[in-house]
Amino acid sequence: MGEAGSWDYIVVGAGSAGAVIAARLSEDPECRVLLLEGGITDRSAICTVPGMVSIIHTVPQIKKKYDWGYKTTPRAPTLDRKIPYVRGKVLGGSSAINGMVFVRGNRANFDSWASEGCPGWDYDSVVPYFKRFEDFEGGESELRGAGGPIKISRPTDISRVSEAFMPAVSDAIGVPILDDYNGASQEGVSLFQLTHRDGVRSSTAEGYLHPNKGRANLEIVLGALVDKVIIENGRAVGVKYAVKGEDTVARASSEVILSAGAVGSPAILLRSGIGPAEDLAKLGIDVVADLPVGKNLHDHLFFPLTFITPNGGHKGTATHFFSGMIREKLFGGTWFGRSVFEVVAFLKTDASEPIPNLQLHSLPWAYPHPNQDDTTKRPTVDTRAAFTIQPTLIYPESRGELRLLSLDPADKLHIDPHYLEREADTKVLLDGIRMTREIMGHAAIAGEVSSELEPNISGEALRKELPNRVATVYHPVGTCRMGSDERAVVDPELRVRGIEGLRVADASIMPSVTGGNTNAPCIMIGEKAADLIRGR
Repeated sequence: MGEAGSWDYIVVGAGSAGAVIAARLSEDPECRVLLLEGGITDRSAICTVPGMVSIIHTVPQIKKKYDWGYKTTPRAPTLDRKIPYVRGKVLGGSSAINGMVFVRGNRANFDSWASEGCPGWDYDSVVPYFKRFEDFEGGESELRGAGGPIKISRPTDISRVSEAFMPAVSDAIGVPILDDYNGASQEGVSLFQLTHRDGVRSSTAEGYLHPNKGRANLEIVLGALVDKVIIENGRAVGVKYAVKGEDTVARASSEVILSAGAVGSPAILLRSGIGPAEDLAKLGIDVVADLPVGKNLHDHLFFPLTFITPNGGHKGTATHFFSGMIREKLFGGTWFGRSVFEVVAFLKTDASEPIPNLQLHSLPWAYPHPNQDDTTKRPTVDTRAAFTIQPTLIYPESRGELRLLSLDPADKLHIDPHYLEREADTKVLLDGIRMTREIMGHAAIAGEVSSELEPNISGEALRKELPNRVATVYHPVGTCRMGSDERAVVDPELRVRGIEGLRVADASIMPSVTGGNTNAPCIMIGEKAADLIRGR
């Protein structure tokens, strides 16, 4: 076994939070930082050109290179499906392969974290961290930031069906058309805010790592599969990892920070002997700390509805796709230089809800049907001009778990978010489908729609089909829950309970999922974690 030497800090995972932490800590030239990433470089058009996002998610040979290939454990409520659980296996993590949607979440999300035992994580306390990393095209304000590492833009020259969708939502549901859903109020319909600009994806690798790759005190190791944290006398002193099958140990004189995500971080803790004692004993792992690692797993879930829109939207043909790619390469400023998403709405399925509990993602394309479970072949997509809306459950009641199936870090994991276990979750999705159809029948957009393509069923048939078509938005959280009670894995300063010199900073620490796409909150967690580590 090789020795990689000693560092002040070792950061595991170069994703939405880890890249931030490594970059911020290495701002001090006297601080030596080792950043370990299990994936490959993001220096490819596949990751940097926004329009390539559909290639990443639909071409098996490409997806295999950039995705860890996780799938959920079969369960009856979702017809024993093995649902793909995409996680970025690349520098920048999932921020390098996601849909580039930028949503902070609702103010109430962070205030609830604070009220549940996480002081310092209320909305007013985290806003400065959001502002620190934002370069929002709308400019700086009391709530928004400008000049930060992450570029945030709104789409221009959107499809005519997307233009019609905004007044249709506003009139049909009775909500405002918003200029900034990340500002004072979230409820309403708006253009999406997206992490790209001038035809380039703004991942955390792009914003934080590549501009600082010349720092002598920051070393980045790719292809590093981390086995476990080395713990001696109750303190984390390093990590064991492998590159191309060769085991190596790196030592940390100050701290080890796990930022491997809601799947990777709990798995590493479990292999390190930190987790439920009963589960660890079954695998013959000596218990270092009996903590509820892997519990509280939950995620956003959506149901796609696709409508044929003959005069608007894009066609899912190779000719249409590659012509867009060529035009972007030659001239720039095309739809291929931005995300596929254009308009978003945050709505209440019932007026009694205190905050929006439904998110509508929309994109002017047909969506694969009935699902994308078979990752060995390209999904089935209608080639006509179309418009897809994804009613999304953003506050699931169901809670699941992640467990090890073996000691091998390359083996499969038991990943079970317990999708649709609670009837309340099914109800929100069915209400969202009903609202979507109401919107698409409104006079403001009805003239753009010739028919509903998928699923085009209702009543009991729709309820029965729901488990076959629901899909994750790839926002797993909660598996290393932050808090101040026995349900917590980390405390409000992100320190693993009972272990010195070890923190977790990524989506896994969220006590409950935020109201919207989780990339932005993860970057915020990285910024705040860096300050906590530096004692600020």
